[in-house]
Amino acid sequence: MKTCLSCEKNLKGRLDKKFCDDYCRNNFNNHQKAASTNYARNIINALQKNRRILESFLGNQEVVKTTRDRLLVNGFSFHYHTHTLSNRKGNVYTFCFELGYLPLEHDLFLVVKRHALA
Repeated sequence: MKTCLSCEKNLKGRLDKKFCDDYCRNNFNNHQKAASTNYARNIINALQKNRRILESFLGNQEVVKTTRDRLLVNGFSFHYHTHTLSNRKGNVYTFCFELGYLPLEHDLFLVVKRHALA
């Protein structure tokens, strides 16, 4: 007798049947994908948090200066970003979606919105 891969009850019906019902099939598949889904979800959450922090510094402005300490106190993680862009002067801006930052001297950062660089 074959058993359900999710609840381990005896299966009746087709020889190639793997699950009792849709609930067991969905439950099994959700548990299989949970580890990779959680990893991706955590990265997306970190990116969105970084974006919210940058947005809070900008307010209604398009460019503002702040310090590394102020970013860190608010929970900013420099490990997570979506992309980088270089301007004509060779400055490399790091972005979380459309909001980015440029490291300056003395632990200062220039926070910008993407359209402000065009």
